[in-house]
Amino acid sequence: MVKHQPLIGKTIGITGATAGIGLAAARVLATKGATILGVGRSAERAAQAAADILSTAPNAEVHFFTADFSALRQVRRLAEEIREYVTTRHGGKLDVLVNNAGTVTSRYIVTEDGYETVFAVNHLAPFLLTRQLLPLLQAAPAARILTVSSRSHRNMRILWGDVMLRWFYNPLLAYKQSKLANVLFTAEFNRRLAGTTRIRAYAIDPGLVNTEIGSKNNHGIVRWAWDLRRRQGADPSVPARTIAMVASRPKLDPPDGIYWRDCQSIAPSRYALRADEAEKLWSLSEQLCGLGDKFSE
Repeated sequence: MVKHQPLIGKTIGITGATAGIGLAAARVLATKGATILGVGRSAERAAQAAADILSTAPNAEVHFFTADFSALRQVRRLAEEIREYVTTRHGGKLDVLVNNAGTVTSRYIVTEDGYETVFAVNHLAPFLLTRQLLPLLQAAPAARILTVSSRSHRNMRILWGDVMLRWFYNPLLAYKQSKLANVLFTAEFNRRLAGTTRIRAYAIDPGLVNTEIGSKNNHGIVRWAWDLRRRQGADPSVPARTIAMVASRPKLDPPDGIYWRDCQSIAPSRYALRADEAEKLWSLSEQLCGLGDKFSE
């Protein structure tokens, strides 16, 4: 029985919450008293995940939504469902949003929107979901947005000449670029809202973790290599502790740290902190998601 529950009364949304890091984080946050709004692609796996979380935290409130993040129309529909649920059940406020869902594909796949799948799922979907849920986050006293990135963002640049990698697709480049986009988004979000809100965005570096992300949509040598590599990774409960800490600790040290790993603030790459690159990516993301520039209103 967990005696200390610092998140009682808090509502936390977690994408990719049916397995791996997302499910592990949901378990920890539920034991701290949070209401968990999980997101997964499969209704069956969502039901299994909800049962898993409740077996750890029997008194928790857990509700799952389903959406395929490769389709922006489903992200918009998901945001509407979350808005309706939170407005009806939780006073219209979302205290924490954990953008955790991600993918890796061994071959070039185009989404229904015409975008490269890894860029769409790992960056455009959380960008759009965060924007759509912004009113709920603004209604919370001091909301936090956590986006799961990766140390693979280092030594990477946005490939402006071919962001969608149409001319030359490489699974590692696609993944590294999407994880860099997560950090650029985090930094630009904080820049744009500086001094106007108590919402704060953070990027989470989980390290090498033993999850199925590289196995789900891959085959052949890419799947073999991932399965071999993942065995060296930590249990998902390790990065889940960092997510839980950043989500729940009232004051973080340092307060302006945006990139967290192993419960400590560390510096992301220098490129990830470049305001000009972040602004350029933000504008492109708005265009690709069909959003107007009304973020600061």
